[in-house]
Amino acid sequence: MSQPIVPPYPTGPEAKAAAVKALNPMGSNMIGSRILGIATQVRDRQAEGADICNLTIGDFSPAHFQAPEPLRAAIQRFVGEGHTNYPPADGILELRQAIAGFYERRLGLAVPMEAIVVGSGARPPLYATYMLLLEPGDELVYAVPSWNNEYYAYLNGAEAVLVPTTPEDGFMPTLESLRPHLRTARILHLNSPLNPCGTCIDPDELKAICEAIVAENARREGTDQRPLFLLYDMVYWMLTYGDTQHADPISLCPAIAPTCVYIDAISKNFAGTGLRVGWGVVPPHIQGKFKALIGHVGAWAPRPEQMATAWLLERDEVIDAWLDEFRPQLEARLNLIHQRFSEMAAAGLPVRAIAPQGAIYLSIQVDLVGRSLPDGGVIETNEQIRLLLLDGARTAVVPFRAFGLEVETGWFRMSIGAVGMDELAAALDRVEATVREVCAVS
Repeated sequence: MSQPIVPPYPTGPEAKAAAVKALNPMGSNMIGSRILGIATQVRDRQAEGADICNLTIGDFSPAHFQAPEPLRAAIQRFVGEGHTNYPPADGILELRQAIAGFYERRLGLAVPMEAIVVGSGARPPLYATYMLLLEPGDELVYAVPSWNNEYYAYLNGAEAVLVPTTPEDGFMPTLESLRPHLRTARILHLNSPLNPCGTCIDPDELKAICEAIVAENARREGTDQRPLFLLYDMVYWMLTYGDTQHADPISLCPAIAPTCVYIDAISKNFAGTGLRVGWGVVPPHIQGKFKALIGHVGAWAPRPEQMATAWLLERDEVIDAWLDEFRPQLEARLNLIHQRFSEMAAAGLPVRAIAPQGAIYLSIQVDLVGRSLPDGGVIETNEQIRLLLLDGARTAVVPFRAFGLEVETGWFRMSIGAVGMDELAAALDRVEATVREVCAVS
């Protein structure tokens, strides 16, 4: 057998120069996710033998959470029956009808089946919204911290308008914070329950924002200014805790429907991130363009998963049984973090956490900027705090700077979908010991 041909790809410094020459300016300057960069660093340390509690990933470990068994069984059944051909570009009819019925029963919202477009997870309809509505230079308004908006703005040549938030408001925007930007915005992106913060928007505040958008679009009528759209990401909407209630724009303000896009999926509510079934609810008069774009890039969900999701969404008893088991496990983990941070704060340590409201995240603050490290250095950045927790407490978290909040205030996201209660409790013990050590030095 002859020796295999080794392709003469450039390596080292030559590879970087070759990439710059090969790519267009957008590709050359595109950056990867900072969250994924942190996750890679954690995996590398684990591969070297470090015992790290990984609270960085917005995903579910099958060791702790698996998608509902009836859903997994239905997927296998449909594969076995041979349903492995291409689905329609906007989703199979049965799934689109099931989603419409699901929303009517669960949200009291009668969206037409013609408004629904299915994709391989939530990202295709989310990204299609940017691609189809934004022109270079258009304003994309969003609050920080938020997930992935800066990358999508860059990829579409949009002008990102960042609206700062406060912990007192649960890192959610208010109408007053958004009002100065509504006259010039093309898309306002809201996410509730919020990734990264695990908080939910107040229904009264959301209603006021929607009414302001409707009023702004009425002002634009008769001008050459295109309408302002609300992009509402609600992929965690079934995961709320305590007295928190999910709020959706059209139910609160029906007049916003012609300029509103919902983004949803089975990924988070049913721990099915790898099954890749998501959808958008879009105004029917533009749904065809979403279908065309998703079809052009082949970003449709696999047919067996679509068929199984349709089967699931039509069975409230299966869904309720799943949520009755799933949500308490998530809430217990979030409550444990909040309880431990509250106890640390009561003991005088410079930490705090926001009580869990939704999703699989908790906002924590480890306010060590300005304090001395055991090795004699001084903490000046969130990154130093992150590495201190990673190396000293063997606990991996994501700074809010990775979500666009560019201030050194020690706020981080903890994600609990890939950790057990015992592992989490031990990690919190180490976090407390590490913070106490720094405070003792200072």
